[in-house]
Amino acid sequence: MRPVTKIILFGLLLSAACINQAGAQTLDTAIARQLAAAKDTVEKPTIKNPAFEETDSAKLTNPKARIPRKAAIRSAILPGWGQVYNKKAWKLPFVYAAIGGTGVYLVDNIVWYKRMQYAYVIAEAIKGGRDSIGSEAYKKVNADLKRVYFEGSYGVQPEYLRTERNYYRRYRDYAAIYFVIAWALNVVDATVDAHLSSFDISPDLAFKIQPGYSEMARTAGMSFIVKIK
Repeated sequence: MRPVTKIILFGLLLSAACINQAGAQTLDTAIARQLAAAKDTVEKPTIKNPAFEETDSAKLTNPKARIPRKAAIRSAILPGWGQVYNKKAWKLPFVYAAIGGTGVYLVDNIVWYKRMQYAYVIAEAIKGGRDSIGSEAYKKVNADLKRVYFEGSYGVQPEYLRTERNYYRRYRDYAAIYFVIAWALNVVDATVDAHLSSFDISPDLAFKIQPGYSEMARTAGMSFIVKIK
């Protein structure tokens, strides 16, 4: 074969290879574009909470559902507000009875502690000769305390006043704890009610008790059956 013929054949083979490679690259690019377009058009599945349409904004889709955070904040600001938000206004008497009762107990002990403390200071001053019965400071002492701890048969008694003062200080501290607990229970109750507001309590849920037999123990007994349809 002549050299010229060889050169021509080599050139033809090289051209064919370049054309095939360019065609393959063009085909790969077209396929990639089609896959990218198909990926963009595919909708991503979204998982939604049955009670809320959006988790961040907490938009309600269930009209009976309530947001626990809102219920808690309302009850913390004003006792009973969270219960009203949860549509449980019938709980208001119980809420205000608990908070009102502990509040009155707290205020009463604070008042008597201050009376006892003041009477004790005056009694110590009289006992030490720095004050006297009938002075302006003495006139401010509670009348009942005057009769028992100043004008009784035992005279001025600062020791007993100190003991009574310590009792009322202890009662005051306990009353403060009871008041805080009552307020906290009001918040907890509202929050729990809000959480339970989205629970399914329809007639499709069934609970019953019926006689049963245990194959393992080979004894008869009672069975608790929960059926969810």
